[in-house]
Amino acid sequence: MSLAFGKTRTAQLPPNVNRILLVKNLPFKITPDEMFDLFGKYGAIRQIRTGSTQKTRGSAFVVYEDIYDAKEACEHLQGFNVMGRYLVLLYYQTNHRIKRTDLVKEEERVEQQYKNMSHDDDELN
Repeated sequence: MSLAFGKTRTAQLPPNVNRILLVKNLPFKITPDEMFDLFGKYGAIRQIRTGSTQKTRGSAFVVYEDIYDAKEACEHLQGFNVMGRYLVLLYYQTNHRIKRTDLVKEEERVEQQYKNMSHDDDELN
């Protein structure tokens, strides 16, 4: 579908672009049909997951079949006014979650090495 916008698919995409969009600041009363109508204009949608808890209300994940369609939607719907609210769209980054857990593991490893080194110094004295 992004070819209809006059763009070719040969352009290299930035590394943060993927086919999963995190949508924030959605109106609480938006219906699933309205979500599919709004985001379906830019390409085939695989899945839309809306927040259902108090903490996640007003947010959703929109998963496109094609990465270029997700890019078009993100570019065109960023700041778009829906029922008096301006949408905030981000590419979902799975790497950040992995990096955080790796950081915790690395801190634990360094702490264990530090304890081992302290223990070795005590034995020398």
